[in-house]
Amino acid sequence: MRDTAVSGGRTSRERRLPAEAGAWVFIGGDLIVFGFVFVVYLGYRAKDPDLFARSQRALSVDAGAVNTLVLLTSSLLVVLAVRAIRAADPRVAPRLVLGAMMCGAVFAIVKAFEYYHAIAHHHTPTGNDFFLFYFLLTGLHMFHVVLGLGLLIFLWSLARRAHRLSPLGISFAEGCACFWHLVDLLWIVIFPLVYLVR
Repeated sequence: MRDTAVSGGRTSRERRLPAEAGAWVFIGGDLIVFGFVFVVYLGYRAKDPDLFARSQRALSVDAGAVNTLVLLTSSLLVVLAVRAIRAADPRVAPRLVLGAMMCGAVFAIVKAFEYYHAIAHHHTPTGNDFFLFYFLLTGLHMFHVVLGLGLLIFLWSLARRAHRLSPLGISFAEGCACFWHLVDLLWIVIFPLVYLVR
C-alpha cells in the first residue's frame, strides 16, 4: 500500500502492487528460467532415482536448513525495513537492511563451505547428473544472492533517506525488497527439492 498524502506523516493510502512494473517483469522472467531448470532436474531425477538418492546423501541437510533460516530471517528484516521506509523512519530502516545484508553474507559463507566440502570429496559438476544440477541450481541461486546483496546496499542508501524519499524512491526500495524475496522464495524451493526429497 502506498501513502498518497503527506502531512505530519503519511496517512492517506491506496492499494497497489509494490515496486514498478519493470521489476515484476524481471522477477517473472527469473521464475520462468528457474521453473524450466526445476522441470529438467525432475526429469533427469526420474530417469535415475537411485543415483540422485545416493548423491543427495553427500549433502549437508543441516547446512541447507541453516541457510533456509538465515534467508527467512533476512526476508523478515527486509519487510520491516520497507515498512520503516514507508513510515519515513531513517533511524530504524537502515539498521534493518544491514541486518538483512549480514544474513545474506552468512548464507554465502555457509554455501562456500558447502562447495569446499563437496569438491574436497570429489563431488564436482562433472561427477554425475545430480552434482551437475546441484552446482547449477545452487550456483545460479548464489549469483542471485550476490546481485541481491548489491540491491540491499542500494536499499540501505535509500533507507538512510527514508524521511525525504519521493514516491519513486519508495518504489525503488520496494523493487529491491521484492528481488530479495525472490531470492528467498527460490531457496525455499531448491532446499527441499535438492536436499530433502527422496
